[in-house]
Amino acid sequence: QVQLVESGGGLVQPGGSLRLSCAASGGIFSIATMDWYRQAPGKERELVATVTSGSRTNYADSVQGRFTISRDNAKNTVYLQMNSLKPEDTAVYYCRLRFGVISGVREYWGQGTQVTVSS
Repeated sequence: QVQLVESGGGLVQPGGSLRLSCAASGGIFSIATMDWYRQAPGKERELVATVTSGSRTNYADSVQGRFTISRDNAKNTVYLQMNSLKPEDTAVYYCRLRFGVISGVREYWGQGTQVTVSS
């Protein structure tokens, strides 16, 4: 069974930085694609950043150039470095682990960590 535990959220002023972490258990981290999503109040959950098992990355236009996703397979952990934070980045941030199986794709979600950008 895969479990994901996010950490690193908090309150930060506009222009500040935070680094989120998502630690995975279960033994399949190195072959999985990892995503960071966020959901603001009253809005749909949106994909923020992705890193594949081969460390290819992709970002939402809204965070391109400000956020960096990375992974450490030795620690079974994915990170989201968030710089130049804006009030509109306020949301609950979730990590997702996904990998292919014969029947399709299997996915797991973390419990989320709150990020609040406010002065």
